Parts: sequence; C-alpha cells; structure tokens
Amino acid sequence: MKFVHTADIHLDSPLRGLSAYPDAPADRVRTATRDAFYNLISRAIDEAVDFVVIAGDVYDGDWKDFNTGLFFVRQMGRLRQAGIPVYLLYGNHDAESEMTKGLDLPDNVHVFSSRKAETYRIDALKVALHGRSFKVAATTDSLLPSYPEPTPGWLNIGVLHTALEGNSEHAKYAPCSIGELQAKGYQYWALGHVHEHWIQRGDVTIAFPGNLQGRHIRECGPRGALLVTAEAGEITDLERFEVDVLRWHALDVDISQAETLKAAARQAGQDIERLLDSVAGDLPMAIRVTFTGQSIAHRELLGQESQLRQEVIAQAVALDPDRIWIEKVKIASQSPNGGSDRILDEESADALMELESLAKTAISDSDFMNSLQQDIQILLEKLPHEVLQAMPDLKELRQDPASHLPGQLVQSVAVLMAKLQESPDPIAGRES
Repeated sequence: MKFVHTADIHLDSPLRGLSAYPDAPADRVRTATRDAFYNLISRAIDEAVDFVVIAGDVYDGDWKDFNTGLFFVRQMGRLRQAGIPVYLLYGNHDAESEMTKGLDLPDNVHVFSSRKAETYRIDALKVALHGRSFKVAATTDSLLPSYPEPTPGWLNIGVLHTALEGNSEHAKYAPCSIGELQAKGYQYWALGHVHEHWIQRGDVTIAFPGNLQGRHIRECGPRGALLVTAEAGEITDLERFEVDVLRWHALDVDISQAETLKAAARQAGQDIERLLDSVAGDLPMAIRVTFTGQSIAHRELLGQESQLRQEVIAQAVALDPDRIWIEKVKIASQSPNGGSDRILDEESADALMELESLAKTAISDSDFMNSLQQDIQILLEKLPHEVLQAMPDLKELRQDPASHLPGQLVQSVAVLMAKLQESPDPIAGRES
C-alpha cells in the first residue's frame, strides 16, 4: 500500500518584491507553485497510490482570486478520474481563505472537520486517518488531546498542522511535542506547517514533507513531498521526491583575494559555475550572492550594490542566461584588519558601537519600525520612477517595507560604520 503525504502548497503565493527586478523571470516564478502541484498530482497518478494526504495550507491566506481555487479543484478532479481519494486537512492559511469556505470539492476529497478531530476509515486497506482542521488561523492551543484512540490492528495515520517543538521560525500554531505524538499510539504522523523536510523514524514515524516549491531565499534547496509505503500495518519505506520547478540558492562568495569590484564579480562567476556543475538536471536557479571575507575590494563595493549586481548578472548570463537569475547581491565582506585603516579615538569608537546597538534594538521595536515605515514610504513615493528602476533595493523597499526595512536599516548602519572607519580623515571639512 502506498500513499502521498504533502503539505504547505500555498497555491499562487504572492511573490513580494519580485517586480523590483526588471530581469526577474516573473512568469516562471509566478506559476511555480501551480506547476509544482501539477507535478505532484502527476506523480501520484503515475505511482497509482492508494490515497493522498494533504496536511494543511493549500492556499495562501485571504487570497480572493477564485481561479486559484478552481485550479485546485481541477487537480482533485484528475485524482478522482484515477480513482485516488484525498484526505485534506485545512491549516492556518486555509482558515483565512475565501476558497476554503466557498468552493465545493469533488467527492473523492474528504475534509477533516474543524469542530473536533474525526476519523476516516479505509476498510479495504485497514487504514484509519485521524485529523482536525483549523477553524481559525490563530489556533495556539494544542489540538492533540481531541484526537481519538488508534484503531487496533490497523495502520493509524495522524494528520496535523503544527509548529511542533523546536521550530522557532514558524508561528506556534497547534503546538505539541514529539513525545506527545509518540504517546498517541499511531504508526505515522503526517504533519504540515513547517516548510523544511524532516523525518524521524522508529516505532512511530513523524514527518514533515516540507513545502512543494521554494518561494523566496529562505526556502532554499530541493522541495517536494513524500511517497510512503506500508505493509501489514507498519511503515516500510519513505521516499522523498522533488516536484519544484525553480530552486533557490544562497551562495557565499569569498573575495579575500580580490582587489577590485570587477575581480570580486569574476570570483562570483567562478563560484556560480561551480554551483551549476554541482546541481543535477536543468532546473532554473534563483541565486542570492553574498560577498564575504576580508578584502581590499571591500571599500570599493560599499555603496555600489547596483553596479555590482549588474557585474554579477553579466557573469551569470555568460554561463547560462536561461537557467540563472541573480535575485540579489549582498555585501557582508570586511576590509583587511577588521575594516580599519587607522585607530579610531575612544569617543568615535564608542559612538559607532552605540549606533550599531541602536540599529539592532530598533528592529525589534514595533512602534519605532511602524513610524519609520510611514516616514520612508512618504519619501519613496516622491522619487522619480527612473530612480526606482535604477535602484531595485529602493523599489523593493517601497513595495514591501515591513519585510525589507529591518535588513536595510542594519545594512545602512554597517555601510556608514565602514565608511567612517576607513575615511582617512573623518572630521575633515566638519567646520565648513
């Protein structure tokens, strides 16, 4: 007996900041979540699986385009034609979605209730699936106590959308611990919510398949689902299969040996080529390049992010223009000897340390950040269109200040500190 375990599909998830880059493969990225889900359904049909489990977050919050829901219905229809039932649990994003409330699904789709945990039984396979959907997005209490006892002698599968313990990057929705899952007595826990692939085998198998398609740089590497095989009431095999259609990579480029901006860009080109060689197949790649190391070129890079990105893009285009997109270029390098060509006086050093501390404190101060966002938005709205086109970081900040302002604040302070430290005479011209 085989089934597919998937979660966190996030169909048509908005791609914030993408339009800030005129060279971005917008059409390809915009349809990526749909294409990945189509691939998943195709694999389920090809494998002739007995059923499919979706552990939450089909949609992406309060997304009102019903074409998204209709696409999902069409894919469920493909499974219906193949005689494959689906057991669907709604997660926190689905609880916010208009599609969850308004669309009738094909009769092969069985949706877990949000009122209480319920069980679906497949008599021919001796499989019992237990689950409970989210009624509201902010479900912060454990749902586990309401899950029923296992059906004796059957394969019991628990379906749950949960942060689980130790996943600090995800909101603490329906929290529970590994020990609590093990104590329930089910043989398999089909989890969702955490976007990274994770499996714990044993008498009880606990698994997050991860999301189907990386949507931004924090979701790097292969993405897909799980093909689970069971026999005589026990899990015998788990295979992770990839369905993503575009892959994100974070590439650190050490420019310790580079002495100029162009040399740094050439080093990036060499590292991108090595990355291409290491990744099998011809999957398109979205790459964020971060320059690291202590380098003579560091001072030339500061404030030249736009030119540097164009230089790196030129390197990528020469390698494979159809496969590579440079999402962003970041500077995390330093000047030799810690970034200072001279010794700052004690007062200046203290001032720089205080400035850095203020920046780090400010990003956790919600009132300050809200005020700063409003002020910056007013200023950015006054900038000519051609200025925003020439400086993608500013355009990105204008479109989505909440996501990008904290990083820009810290980076700006870092650039200012480096410039002050490296200036041959930081107080020259002060009296004028």
